[in-house]
Amino acid sequence: MTTTNSSPAATALPSLRLARERFLSGCPLPGGVPEELVAAWRRARFFGVPHDLKEPAVVPSRPVESALLGAARPVLDRIVPALGADGSLLVLTDERLRVLWTAGSVPGLDPWPVLSEQEVGNNSAALALRTRRRAEVHGPEHFLDRWQDVSAVSVPVLAPEGGRVAGTLTVASPVSLRSPASPASQLGAARSPHPQAALAEAVAAAVEAELRARAGRAERVLLDAYERAAGGSGRAVADEAGTDRVVTDRAVVDRAVADRAVVALDGRNRLISDSAQQLLTPEVLGALERTAVSARHADAVGEVGEVGQPEGTSVSEPSMVAELPEGAGLVARIEPVRLDGVVIGIVAVLEPLTGPVPSVPAVPRPPSSLTGSSVSWRHAVGRAVELARSPEPLLLAGERGTGKSALALELLGTAARAAVEIADAAQDPGLERALPTWPAARPLLLRHAERLAQPGVAALNSLLETHPDTRLMVTHTPGGPVGPCLQRLLDKLSARSVPLPPLRERTEDIRELLSALAPRPAPGQPPLTWTLDALRALERYPWPGNVTELAHVVRALAEHRRMSGPVRRAELPDAVREGPAARPLSPMEHAERAAILEALRRHGGNKARAATALGIGRATLYRKLRGYRV
Repeated sequence: MTTTNSSPAATALPSLRLARERFLSGCPLPGGVPEELVAAWRRARFFGVPHDLKEPAVVPSRPVESALLGAARPVLDRIVPALGADGSLLVLTDERLRVLWTAGSVPGLDPWPVLSEQEVGNNSAALALRTRRRAEVHGPEHFLDRWQDVSAVSVPVLAPEGGRVAGTLTVASPVSLRSPASPASQLGAARSPHPQAALAEAVAAAVEAELRARAGRAERVLLDAYERAAGGSGRAVADEAGTDRVVTDRAVVDRAVADRAVVALDGRNRLISDSAQQLLTPEVLGALERTAVSARHADAVGEVGEVGQPEGTSVSEPSMVAELPEGAGLVARIEPVRLDGVVIGIVAVLEPLTGPVPSVPAVPRPPSSLTGSSVSWRHAVGRAVELARSPEPLLLAGERGTGKSALALELLGTAARAAVEIADAAQDPGLERALPTWPAARPLLLRHAERLAQPGVAALNSLLETHPDTRLMVTHTPGGPVGPCLQRLLDKLSARSVPLPPLRERTEDIRELLSALAPRPAPGQPPLTWTLDALRALERYPWPGNVTELAHVVRALAEHRRMSGPVRRAELPDAVREGPAARPLSPMEHAERAAILEALRRHGGNKARAATALGIGRATLYRKLRGYRV
């Protein structure tokens, strides 16, 4: 007698596989497919990810030793034996979803170097990073063919400063028809958690605990090295004589800090004395930042020898001279700063050159549309530059304010920019005004393609047919409803498309952007600089308006601030200063939270007066403050 297995797990995979196959073939989907899953598949198609991808399109170099990997390694090494031989894979990524560490194995599954949706489509690590909570993706929910028999659970790893996502922790295993983690038989039905979800949660929590334990050590060491360099022999005597003289000699240190031009940097933090601030230009500061990052990278790959320093000391090896821009008028003597024998940053002592400084032409800044050294940004710009070499149309996609139009103009060439015809579908949805007067020989930039009306879509299709060699750049902001005609046009253009990452996904570029976006200081005036607390607030803020919003903040501060010295956190706009809310808010809640922050600011933080001004009870205000984590 033949029996049929009718358990929910037994019929789950065919139903989901059928939905995925119909999506890939362009057929209507069966009912019950979750909209968020269909949206993830559509994003993969939009990003140009082939479902039968065999190997990575780009194999980036594995990131050097990072704070996350250093904290996670002892935890992960303890967990590896628990994986056993049941075919499980443990994966740690950074905040850009670059794989830092793997252990274990899944039959037929090789570790992938990058797990972003732009590279591999829907997966649990990308989902956990986006939602900031545990995420599971099973079998056919993946976009790639190679992961159809893989079930994975991922947990975000939160950094101690501000709760930003520092990376993800993933446990992957083969899909089993008898596993409670298998997709449900009927689309949309409930399912049990991944059987190793508890393991992923526990490992992520242990890594976060290790990150908290280590937080601040590097900054304290950098500060100590800064004071040591600024204090000179006074601080050295205090260290040699013991703690009885530290307080007595502290005044010497404070005076030296004010008199000596000293800068300490580690690629994220900056400590700048008043004297150094008078000497620094944005170009010199950028050169010192690059020196600090290079020193850390060289040490991580073994190009800097070990010197056996005690923990927290800055060094005994000879100082070196940094390479500064021509005409800087000063020399910077560099000493690396070490923690546990590893270079974590540098201290630079600035000395003005004697004699007149030869005048040289000012070196133009790189355009802010190209500023950024993060992997995601450089990859996007490099891809756009590569595609722009051929005359076919190019689609630049991304959230508002990510720099799509500015990048398009750079790609069309600075010399030819005056000859570029710009059509804006937000102002001219049918393109009735732009195209009739457009000379076919001139490059065309079409902005806001998502706002095109049907006549505009038809006009653009006609243009592509009659002038196939036109230099055409199209910008598109996804997210709104798209009609069938426009969707077909976007699908046609998506073969040559580049998605630009939002600013919240490349926060390491914010410090470079601050220098690029700030107006040039008047002669004899110091450049706009920032306290560490202000920089942390800027890096934690999600920037819904992206680079455009950051530019407004920087320019407003440069034009209207009346204070001297670095920009402090208290000077930042309320929303940036207070940081993001603890959970996603509705538009009404955003408005309510902004009103509360403004009332608190007007009344000096007095909650009773703020509640009275808002017309609500004090208990209600306290409840809302807790809900919004204000």
